[in-house]
Amino acid sequence: MTLLLGYDVGSSSIKATLMNAETGKVLAAATSPKKEMEIIAKKFGWAEQNPSMWWEHVVKATQMIKSQTDFDASDVKAIGISYQMHGLVIVDKNKEVLRPSIIWCDGRAVQLAKKAASEIGEKKCLETMLNLPGNFTASKLKWVMENEPDIYSKVYKMMLPGDYVAMKMTGEIKTTFSGLSEGIIWDYKKHKLAKLLLDYYGISEDLIAEAVPTFSVQGELTKAAAAELGLKAGTKISYRAGDQPNNALSLNVLNPGEIAATAGTSGVVYGITEKSDYDSKSRVNAFIHVTHTTKKPRYGVLLCVSGTGILNSWLKHNAADGLDYPKMDELAGSVKVGSDGLVVLPYGNGAERTLENKDPGASIHGLNFNLHNRAHLLRAAQEGIVFALNYGVGIMRRVGVDAKTVRAGHANMFLSPIFSEAFATITGSVVELYNTDGSQGAARGAGIGAGIYKSPEAAFAGLKPVKKIEPNSKLSEAYKQAYEKWELVLKHQMERSS
Repeated sequence: MTLLLGYDVGSSSIKATLMNAETGKVLAAATSPKKEMEIIAKKFGWAEQNPSMWWEHVVKATQMIKSQTDFDASDVKAIGISYQMHGLVIVDKNKEVLRPSIIWCDGRAVQLAKKAASEIGEKKCLETMLNLPGNFTASKLKWVMENEPDIYSKVYKMMLPGDYVAMKMTGEIKTTFSGLSEGIIWDYKKHKLAKLLLDYYGISEDLIAEAVPTFSVQGELTKAAAAELGLKAGTKISYRAGDQPNNALSLNVLNPGEIAATAGTSGVVYGITEKSDYDSKSRVNAFIHVTHTTKKPRYGVLLCVSGTGILNSWLKHNAADGLDYPKMDELAGSVKVGSDGLVVLPYGNGAERTLENKDPGASIHGLNFNLHNRAHLLRAAQEGIVFALNYGVGIMRRVGVDAKTVRAGHANMFLSPIFSEAFATITGSVVELYNTDGSQGAARGAGIGAGIYKSPEAAFAGLKPVKKIEPNSKLSEAYKQAYEKWELVLKHQMERSS
């Protein structure tokens, strides 16, 4: 039997999947911890996590897998890693972490990056890197340089979260070309490191890890890592990718015109194109997709709303009075489209790229004490998340990515009938939901990278949607009016906060 093991290293939890490569059947799956992992916020707009926590739960998730099914560790032929994008991990020469990771939703580098874009020239940045420096990994490292010089002086290598987990497994520090692009240190014209930004920031190329192909044998499990995980030393690590390119892979979104979406802690719509294009304000971002080659270029255009599922989670823990998510959905469903004029802006999880890296915070508008109740708030929150995503979809359309059919995992916010219907109707797309997730995608990716599958297409043979949601034509006008009101509130709020 040939087995594949995939990990999805998120900011909320670590997911692991053990898969039979021949049948594509999931033999076991685990999530650790059960409660969301801690995010450290020492200041408003900051977000950090200790990388050692990720590894701790990689080990625990693996142990849970082993407790669920009896398998021979020697049958695990390849391991794949998906990870939260844009985080910064820095280590010294002994591969010891120097400070907590500055993760994806941390906004401390926004102003620093704006200055960089202005002084380098926005057009030059966009033409070279398809993105402005933004609140991405390179800018976060520059923040460390300026604010923590003693720590910066000890930096041997900068890494992404997935690179750190791979380092713990293999003892080797490597990254991928796709990873370099998500750090905004990739020159799309010259197809190499973007010296333009590195030189401006004064970051030595020596701090950048060696890049390897996304699908390739990137190292092998060391004896120490194998002992911790309960796996076999020498097992190949043959795939790693950021969570959104990997989510697209897990949904078999590989070619131009195909769209993937997710709505976990953050919400993302990710479309594939063969054109190296950009938004003039860098409100959506372009990265090298996992299937990219120089002969067949594949770029992923990504829109991200930082505060999506985390808003629903916040309501569950602070305003739902013990209700679980299905009961919250049921209560929200008792209210008509538009929530009787109640509007929620979901921007409460840091800087928002679709809003030009501004951080207006989450807010409630139009609250009427004689009309609105908890059900209205729950519905308005779901509609607010959908509308924020649709606002970004409008930007994507202007750079040539259209959402006709959107594929998503049958998970997180897409489990809500209200959310799925609202998303399909306001975007005008057919939503296809699949029983897959990032850890399954990472497992299939490992099979591709190790040569177990002859092609990406072979890895996804048999993957079929479990549900399709068509736009609701009867409610399209109601959703349109509700969105227009929401957008007007957003405009006024942005004017007030600018």
